Amino acid sequence: MRVDGRDRDELREVTITRDFTKYAEGSILISTGDTKVICNASVEESVPYFLRDQGQGWITGEYAMLPRATESRNIRAAAKGKISGRTKEIQRLIGRAMRSVIDLDKLGERTIWLDCDVIQADGGTRTASITGAFVALIDALDYLLEKDKIDEMPVKSFIAATSVGIIDGAPALDLCYKEDSSAQVDLNLVMTEEGRIIEIQGTGEENPFTQQELDKLVELGEKGIKELIRYQKEALGDKAELLNQKEDDNA
Repeated sequence: MRVDGRDRDELREVTITRDFTKYAEGSILISTGDTKVICNASVEESVPYFLRDQGQGWITGEYAMLPRATESRNIRAAAKGKISGRTKEIQRLIGRAMRSVIDLDKLGERTIWLDCDVIQADGGTRTASITGAFVALIDALDYLLEKDKIDEMPVKSFIAATSVGIIDGAPALDLCYKEDSSAQVDLNLVMTEEGRIIEIQGTGEENPFTQQELDKLVELGEKGIKELIRYQKEALGDKAELLNQKEDDNA
């Protein structure tokens, strides 16, 4: 039995609330169990210097954990004077994941910033950030479409992310913090709706694992990601239907 009573192939309860803040072009609150992340998508009418005059857009992520997102208070990065290596890694992961499924040439010379702020952490904050940021990104792209700043939705596929691991010798989906901190194997998976892998981050915590165990973890993670994408589509409603039609036309 898992610490929260779930089956080993069961996600925590997921809710996605759109239009969570007033000013961002896309804004959502995603909850996966007790992990809660605000994801805001902001449109900036410029690109980094290395993309200027190339007719191409850019998508990048920023990530932060608020001081009381955890049981004891964390010191803000601004107070430390620098951000941690873990934070940099997660920011880059968010940006890479989004860029992998967006046609940047169709975005035009503009940047979309994805700010993911963890307000409560109980494991899986990076994967929740990716799953939520994608929904915020769709709303920001829809804003650009309505303002006639882009000609079509430049989205190639839905994506989501989840964690999997080996606990007490058996695979488990969507680890909470207590499970994550004691897992023999801990793995984060980012994947498209079609089952194509964008990124795998995995490690054996003093317990090397086999190719067969990895295959089982990826299969379990894919099941969870397909469920998460269904939650994304439910949250997006009619926008998801339009994206599905576009994907069918391009198939």
